[in-house]
Amino acid sequence: MKQPNPYRMFGTLASTTILACAYGTASAETSTKLLDRVMITGDPDRIEEIPGSAQALDREALDRHSHTDPHRILRDIPGVTVLEEEGYGQFPHISMRGTPPERGERVTIMEDGVLVAPAPYAAPAGYYFPPIGRMDRVETRKGSSSIKYGPYTVGGALNMVSTPIPRERSGKADILFGSHNGRRMHAHIGGQEGENDQWGWLVEGYTEQSDGFKDLDNALSGPNQPEPNTGFDRRNLMTKLRWNSDPMAELYQEVEFKFATDERTVYDTYLGLTEQDYADDPYRRYAGSQIDEINTENDKFMLRHYIQPTANVDITTTIYRTETVRNWYKLHEVSSDGGNSFTGIGDILDDPEDHPDKMDWIRGDIASCDDDNDSVGDVRANNREYFAHGLDVQMGYLFDAFGWEHELESGLRYHQDEEDRLQWHDSFAMEDGMMYKVDGSERDTPGDVTNRLTEAEAIAGFVQNTMRQGSWTVTPGVRYEYVDVERRDWNDPNRSSANLDDDRPRSNTYREWIPGIGAVYDIDRRWSVLAGVHRGFAPGGSDPDGEAEESNNYELGARFRDAYTQAELIGFFNDYSNINAQCTQVGGGCEDEDDVAPIGEVEVYGLEATWLHDLGASQGWGVQVPVSLTYTLTRSEFRENIGKEEAPNNWAGARKGDSLPEIPEHEINARIGLAQEDWRINLAANWTDSVKAKADPDYSHQEIDSRVLIDLSGEYYITEDARLFAAAENLTDEEYVAHWRPAGARPGKPREFWAGIKVDF
Repeated sequence: MKQPNPYRMFGTLASTTILACAYGTASAETSTKLLDRVMITGDPDRIEEIPGSAQALDREALDRHSHTDPHRILRDIPGVTVLEEEGYGQFPHISMRGTPPERGERVTIMEDGVLVAPAPYAAPAGYYFPPIGRMDRVETRKGSSSIKYGPYTVGGALNMVSTPIPRERSGKADILFGSHNGRRMHAHIGGQEGENDQWGWLVEGYTEQSDGFKDLDNALSGPNQPEPNTGFDRRNLMTKLRWNSDPMAELYQEVEFKFATDERTVYDTYLGLTEQDYADDPYRRYAGSQIDEINTENDKFMLRHYIQPTANVDITTTIYRTETVRNWYKLHEVSSDGGNSFTGIGDILDDPEDHPDKMDWIRGDIASCDDDNDSVGDVRANNREYFAHGLDVQMGYLFDAFGWEHELESGLRYHQDEEDRLQWHDSFAMEDGMMYKVDGSERDTPGDVTNRLTEAEAIAGFVQNTMRQGSWTVTPGVRYEYVDVERRDWNDPNRSSANLDDDRPRSNTYREWIPGIGAVYDIDRRWSVLAGVHRGFAPGGSDPDGEAEESNNYELGARFRDAYTQAELIGFFNDYSNINAQCTQVGGGCEDEDDVAPIGEVEVYGLEATWLHDLGASQGWGVQVPVSLTYTLTRSEFRENIGKEEAPNNWAGARKGDSLPEIPEHEINARIGLAQEDWRINLAANWTDSVKAKADPDYSHQEIDSRVLIDLSGEYYITEDARLFAAAENLTDEEYVAHWRPAGARPGKPREFWAGIKVDF
C-alpha cells in the first residue's frame, strides 16, 4: 500500500518553510526545466529564500478534499480573503492583503504563468476562471518579489499550474457523485515516447455538474416540465505536446504546445433576497430570476520554447492567445409604470419597502386577472467577446561577482487585449409566477443598450536579481509598465463614425516604474527573518482624468523550522496614495458604469501566521497526526470621506476612519489529519469574522455573517492504485449570508456529501 505523506495531508502548505517537506517524488517525476519556469514559487527546496510570503499546494494536497471551489482552496492561504457569490466558486472574488476583491480583478491571476482574465488590462474582472479542480499545483506569492508578476503588484500573484506531462505513460481517473445531483469527473493520460523520451503528450478531460441548492419559486415545474436548475454544467478539455532535445545535447531545448477549451453554463442570477425573505427561507430564488443564466466559452492557445545556450543561461519564450465569449442573460431592472421608468434590482433589494410593486413583480406575486398592474422587467443580455494575446520573453543568468552568488532574471512582455460589448434588453411581463416576453421592445437589438469596444496595449519589463552570500539572500528588482487603454461607444448597432458617442473615444496612458527589494537572513538552521518594501500598482481605466492605483508596501517577518514544527509570522502594511474602485453593476453604479473611480488614501495592515506540527512523529505514535493552523489579521482605514456619488455603492458613504467593507478582520483555518498505511481522514475548520457589506452607515444592517465551516474527508486504498473517497462539505450545515451583492442577501452553500473512486494507472 502507498504510505500517505503526513505533510501532504495538510493541503494548506501555507508557509514557505512547509514546502520543502511537503514536496516529494510526485512533483519530481514530472519535472522539466520548462516546468520550473512556469512556476512562480520555484524549487520547493529553495522557497525559503524568497524574501516574502510564498505558498503552494501540490496535487496530493488538492486531492485531499477534492474541492473544486477556488474559495475553499484559497482560504487555506494566509493573507488571501475570498468572498462567495453563488456557492460554487464559478465567479471567484479574491483579495490579497486587503485589495478590492471584485472578481479578483486586483490580483495577478495566471495559469502556467500566463494571465487568465479574458481581458486583463481592458476589463480585468474575472467572469471566467479556469477550473481549479483540474490543476496540479496552486501557488501564491506576495511581497516585494511579486513585482515580477504584474501588472497588479499591490496584493500579489496567484498562479495555477496545469497537469504536467508525466515521465512515463500513466494517467488517473476520478469519478465522484454528490448531493444536488452533483457529478465530478477528471481523467488524464500521457507520457513520453521516442528515442531518449524526446516526445511528450497529455490529454485531460474535466467535467463538473450540479443541479444547485436553491429553490426557484416559479410555476415552471410540473408533470411535463423539468425541475428548475439553479446549478451549473462545465466541460473542459486540455491537451499538451512537448518535444525536447537530448538531455545530454550541448544546446538543450524544449518546445511545448498547449490547447485548452472550456464550456460552461451557470444557471445563476444577480438577484438575492430581502432580509425578511432570507430569514424565512435562505435558499429561495425569486420567480423574476427564472430565465437567468450565463454561458461562457473559453479557448487557450500557448506555444512555449525553452533553450539553455550555456550551463548558466536559459531563455523562455511564450506566445499565447485566449478567446472568450460570454452572455449573462439576467434580470437587470423593473418598471411599475409600463416601462416608462426603471429601477435597478440592486436599489430595489436595498430598499424593498420603497418599491412594493416592483418587489411583487420580482416575487411573481401578480395574478393574471390584475388588469391594473403595468409592471415589466427588463432582462439584459450582457453579451461580450474578449481576446488577449501576447509575446513574453524571460531570461535567467547565473554568475558569481563581488563574493555573491547571483541569479539574474529579466523579462519583456508585449500584450494586447480587448472587450467587445453588444448588449440588449428584452422586456417581460409577469403573470402567476410566469414570465412572458413583451413584443415590440425598443431595446432588443444587439448593441441597443451597450455598444462598446475597449482595447488595451501593454508593454511590461522587469529585472530582478537574487543575491546570496552566507546567511543572506537579497533580492532587488524593478518593473516597468506601459499601458494604453482606449474605449469607444456607439449610439446604435451600426458602429459608423457618425454614430460614435460625442464623449468617446476616450483613452488614457499609464507609465509606471515599480521598484522593490527584499531580504532573508538565516539566524541559524532553525530561525530566519525577512523584510521587504515595494511599490504597488494597478492601471486605471480609459477615463483621461483617471488615476493609477499606487501604494507603498512593507512587510517584516520570521520563520522557524525544526524536525517536527514549522512556523511563519509576517506583518504587512500597504499605504495607498490612491486606491481605485471599479464601477461595475456587481459593485454598484457610479456616475458612469465601468468607470474606474479614484477613491484616495487608504491604509491596510495586518498579520499572516502559519503553524504546522507533526504530532504523531513528535510523540512517537504509530499513526500520523499532522496538525496545522493559519491565521490572517487584516485591518484597514479610509483616510478621507467618500461621497455617495463618488464610488460604487459598497464604498459610497464611507467616512474617514472607517474600515474597508467586505474584508473580514479575522480569519482562522485549522486542519488535523489521521492516517495509517491504507487509510486517511482529514478534518478542516474555517472561521471567518463577520464584516459589513457596505461602508454606508445607512446599510449597516447588511452584514456578511461570521461562520464556522467544517469539511471532513476520508480515503481507503482498496489496491495500491485505487482509492475509495468520501467527503462532507459544510458538515454542520451552517446557514450564513455569504454576500449582499450584486443585489440582496445571498446564502452560502449548505451541506453536501460526496463519494466515489480515484484510480491511478
